[in-house]
Parts: sequence; C-alpha cells; structure tokens
Amino acid sequence: MKKLVVLTGAGISAESGIKTFRDHDGLWENYRVEDVATYDAWLNNPSLVLDFYNQRRTELGKVMPNQAHLDLAELEKNFDVHIITQNVDNLHERAGSSKVLHLHGELCKVRGEANENEISEIGYTTLKIGDKCSQGSQLRPHIVWFGEAVPKMEDAVQIIHKADIVAIIGTSMQVYPAASLIHFAPAHAQCFYIDPSAKSISGVRNLSIIAEKATVGVAKMKEMLTANM
Repeated sequence: MKKLVVLTGAGISAESGIKTFRDHDGLWENYRVEDVATYDAWLNNPSLVLDFYNQRRTELGKVMPNQAHLDLAELEKNFDVHIITQNVDNLHERAGSSKVLHLHGELCKVRGEANENEISEIGYTTLKIGDKCSQGSQLRPHIVWFGEAVPKMEDAVQIIHKADIVAIIGTSMQVYPAASLIHFAPAHAQCFYIDPSAKSISGVRNLSIIAEKATVGVAKMKEMLTANM
C-alpha cells in the first residue's frame, strides 16, 4: 500500500466555515497577532488570550467536516494516509482520518504551564483563569504560538521522508517551518498542490497543480489516484 502524506492548511477548513487568519475578512482584522497568539500576549493579558481561543472553540463545535476532509478519510481504503496539518481544529479526525499530526497544536486540548507534556482534552468548553493542571499551574491553550518551537516538526519530517505521494492542500506555502516540509519528500514522490492560488514550487518535481478550492481539488486528486487501481 502506497504512503500518501497530506499537508493541509487553513484553506481546507475554510470551506467548513472556519475563518482563516490571513484572508481579507479573517481573524487578524479584529485581533493583533501580538495580542492573542504569542507567549508575551499570554503573560500580559491571559484573559484576552483565553477569550480568543474560547470563541474559536465554540465556533468549532458548530461546524462540520466538509467533503475534502471526508474524501481524505476515504482514501485510507487504498492508501496509507498520513495527514500533517497546520490547522488546530479537529475536522480531519471527525471526518474519520486515523493518522493526523498537528504541527501547531490542537484547539480542543489544554496543557499546564508547569509541564508542557501534561495535555488534556477540553472539548468545546471554555478555559478560565484559575483552571489548574495537576501540578497547580494555570492551564493554557495547547497551541504553538508565534515565536514558539514546533515540537512535532521532526516527527513530520520523518513521515514525509518516506512518502510515495504528497498532497499539499489549502495552504499558501508561506508559513515556516511547515512550508519547508515538501522539500523533505523523496525525489521520486508524486506531488499534488491543491489551492486556488497554487503554483509551481521550486525544487519540487512530479508536481500536479490543481488550482481549485479543497473540496473540488481533493475530489479530482482522488479520481486520479484511484483511476487505475
């Protein structure tokens, strides 16, 4: 069974109704990055940071996976599918994908300040000042903020290093280090880039560009991959 590694960004979740940060009507228009998505923001105004992510969590509970998420899950019937996502939502898991690595953390999880490895599920509930971990420290969102290390990056490199097929979906390839992952794929790997603004990627061979939104592009890729099976 061939190994299909899928790199997903905000574009795939946007079709489920989740706002992206960088679009003209995205979240950054109402919040400064420095105020809600850095460790300094957490130190300076934890209540604002918690409120921001509590709102995101509530919104997530009201949306559903879209057809692109569902098609990727269905591809597990014929491929060893590994999803590496920049998204902090749980839509891949809810669609049925079984191997999902979150580079930037997970919205429905929290962790203690005293021990970053003490991670627990919070679902779609709110996190408040005074909510403590087992060691007595304040719980924070399990999110990789700007300026923080990406702890799952090495795991992601190991996964894509063994890919037979790579699909990049719903990302502008502008956020690093995530955008560098494609360059760790084997030279022989068949590659797809699905995004309305998709274009050629320097150094990447065997690249098929599908300049479509995720729901349309993933369906096309799925048809191409399964046509000769």
